[in-house]
Amino acid sequence: MEDEVDRLVAAWRRERPDLDVEPLEVLSRVSRLARHLDRARRLAFSEVGLEPWEFDVLTALRRAGAPYQLSPGALLTQTLVTSGTMTNRIDRLAKKELVERLPDPSDRRGVLVRLTAKGRDKADESLAGLLTQERAILAELSRQQRHELAGLLRRLTGPFDNVPG
Repeated sequence: MEDEVDRLVAAWRRERPDLDVEPLEVLSRVSRLARHLDRARRLAFSEVGLEPWEFDVLTALRRAGAPYQLSPGALLTQTLVTSGTMTNRIDRLAKKELVERLPDPSDRRGVLVRLTAKGRDKADESLAGLLTQERAILAELSRQQRHELAGLLRRLTGPFDNVPG
């Protein structure tokens, strides 16, 4: 079965036989898959009235476990945004009553961000929708193929994820 990347690679091999275009066979597919995944995620989140960034913050809090709270700094680490962006996001989520700010008992000047019951419901509902979309994307692969692909991708992304920040 030929796909768009096969056609792209064949064209480059014809036009630039002096170059080894083999990386395109993998990474162009990863790039295309990322675009499809982004669309699927946006669809899953829009069905519950969330933006992707809202999902990121709410699910970071949900994964923290009861009482579903983190410091803004911990949220920064998990979502990879600036402190100004995080402050804005927390403000917007608080306005929607999805999170609340609480004083940090271990730091008089600090705050904790806690998921509200409404926020927890949104996080759970959006995750379920996302998993439905992602299962559909992976439907062509067997359980064993998904396991092998996960291992290969882990090996490929590991050096990037383990770089000291």
